[in-house]
Amino acid sequence: MSEVLGIIAEYNPFHNGHLYHIQKSKEQTGAKFVVCVMSGNFVQRGNTSIVDKWTKAKLAIENGVDLVLELPTIYSVSSAESFAQGAVKILENLGIVDTISFGTETNDFAALNNIATILTEEPKEFVNMLKEDLKQGLSFPKARENALIKYLNDDVRYKDILNSPNNILGVEYLKSLKQIKSKIAPVAIKREKVYYNDNFIVDDFASATAIRKLVANKDFSGLIKVVPRSCYETVLKEFEAGNVVLDLQKFEKEIFYTLRRMSVSEIAELPDVSEGLENTIKNAANFCNNIKDFIDIVKTKRYTQTRIQRILVFALLGITKKDVQTAKKVIPYARVLGFNEKGKLLLSGISQNNPKMQVVTSVKRFLDNNTNKAYKRMMEIDIFSTDVYTLGYRNDSMANLDYTKNMIML
Repeated sequence: MSEVLGIIAEYNPFHNGHLYHIQKSKEQTGAKFVVCVMSGNFVQRGNTSIVDKWTKAKLAIENGVDLVLELPTIYSVSSAESFAQGAVKILENLGIVDTISFGTETNDFAALNNIATILTEEPKEFVNMLKEDLKQGLSFPKARENALIKYLNDDVRYKDILNSPNNILGVEYLKSLKQIKSKIAPVAIKREKVYYNDNFIVDDFASATAIRKLVANKDFSGLIKVVPRSCYETVLKEFEAGNVVLDLQKFEKEIFYTLRRMSVSEIAELPDVSEGLENTIKNAANFCNNIKDFIDIVKTKRYTQTRIQRILVFALLGITKKDVQTAKKVIPYARVLGFNEKGKLLLSGISQNNPKMQVVTSVKRFLDNNTNKAYKRMMEIDIFSTDVYTLGYRNDSMANLDYTKNMIML
């Protein structure tokens, strides 16, 4: 099989920057096939996907991806480290991937690789520096950034490199590859013109954040400039059908119902909750009934807005610390969301190169035949997350779509 490129993405939604990344990655690697591990209906920064996972898979295949696999929800809504570990483990164990390409905000690949090496090897001096910064009450990302700058002793080169989500994820992909001693070659593609959280449009490029705002404001004349035609038509169609889920506020009532029902000890078992935060969460949930006020109450130097939103998603979906710990110990299954003719060849290649890899094309058949408790629990979370997600639809909020919805075949 010719060069196979692996991509890890959220496509929330798919836009011209994603199209540029795919095209540039194929050009740089000479890849003939592209397999994407993609987050589903809930995403890594503690939010919803604007359209459902099958719609995202269809858009990805229409714009250059050959095979789309779902990153199990347990990884897709977790920290950057867990997100990267889950996705890299899937790509590694397919047995067919030659390169992994990811977007960055920097051209300094060596700097990202240096950071990944330190985080993998954890030198004692660096660990001590990190502990000292955490004692100052800083958030883990900020404490880690400070410790890295001090350890590397190069403020100019490393100062802002971990301030952007794509650089952080890039480091985590590199770290995950090092941890499993993978032979997959990493490739970094610098983002063009706009970065992750930019709210402006430059030529035909805009960040996913800016694009979601365009949809929220019904600015479809702006949308058509920054996404491929197929994406524009699909998002417009889904918006008119009432199937666009803009953000976590769609589930405000469900979240506060859940938090008020939970005991303090149950809240303490949610991932990312530590150091007595469960008491603050319980009090805030009893005091207010909207997410913005809740975040304002709970947020501190140590607990960022993203981390708090992830905690809310964990509560909404019933994900516990035990679930996250279990997920770290297993190789995830490869749930197929969609493929084209070249994707069919990739599936054949997977079965030949690693026949032990759990490739899921039918959820019912997988659950009926599966005896692995960890896989069963992970799939139950995936199914439930879809059932919850459809509650955000204006009209048809049906459950069990993971059983009834067909894979996308183009």
